Amino acid sequence: MLRTVDLMGHGHDHAPTGTGIQYRRKLVLVLSLTASVMIIQAVVALLTGSLALLADSGHMLSDSIGLAMALAAITVAQRSAPLGSRRTFGYHRTEILAAGANGLILLGLCTWIVISAINRLGEPVEILAGPVLITGSIGLAVNIVGLIILRSGSKESLNVRGAYLEVMGDALGSMAVIVSSGVILLTGWDRADAVASLAIAALIVPRALGLLRDVVAVLMESSPAEVDLADVRRHILETPGVAEVHDLHVWTITSGMPVMSAHIVVEDSIEKMGEAHEVLDRLRECLAGHFDVEHSTLQLEPRGHSDSEGHVHV
Repeated sequence: MLRTVDLMGHGHDHAPTGTGIQYRRKLVLVLSLTASVMIIQAVVALLTGSLALLADSGHMLSDSIGLAMALAAITVAQRSAPLGSRRTFGYHRTEILAAGANGLILLGLCTWIVISAINRLGEPVEILAGPVLITGSIGLAVNIVGLIILRSGSKESLNVRGAYLEVMGDALGSMAVIVSSGVILLTGWDRADAVASLAIAALIVPRALGLLRDVVAVLMESSPAEVDLADVRRHILETPGVAEVHDLHVWTITSGMPVMSAHIVVEDSIEKMGEAHEVLDRLRECLAGHFDVEHSTLQLEPRGHSDSEGHVHV
């Protein structure tokens, strides 16, 4: 009979995938543009008394912090874990921690905006709408450029996605600034600035919560949303040489890096190590081809081995 054997679906090299390293230059460019416009907006907001523009500047500050954390996370994530280190997967989770901190910053910023806007509704402040309109237009143009630069990476990296969503929200915030300053120029209704600030806050909250939800899902090692465990189990059982599967787990180390482990019960006809390797090769090709799981830890077992194990998960 085949003895129990633990083998990786491939080598143990945890290559950096999904951390967004290929987008480093794009992130640097967007960070430079965002930080520059943020400074301009903050100065103009202080000179004109516009809370909406100051809120948009604060949002851009959050964008800049998020982009800086994304760059730092990409750099740290590429560090290989030293030999004997307890961090056996390296520093890939740094990206997820940075994304979580980014979400919390967004929520804190939103709270400040809401409190300040409510105070402005009760006691409106005169706004110099002309400079606000011009600055808001500049901000919108820069945000559109940032969205174009980050669009491709937003589908592959959670950190890049977080940066992309922030820039998108800030583009909408700039539009709110443009509309409110236009209303003030046409009607003289200064409360439009506070209303625009509340609109910006309303744009921030869902994105921040969505980002935090994704971060929690990774940290709780939930199965990726795009992976159907029942479908994975079915494909494994349809692989020649496989009789049963148990203790099947799929989780994510960082965005774009799903991993899987499972106990595979092989048919009685599988008696030699060469035959076991053939089963592993077929399973690896199936998992990588159908589910994009490049890193799989598979334990091959003869029938009845699970009886000698402790608790067995379905």
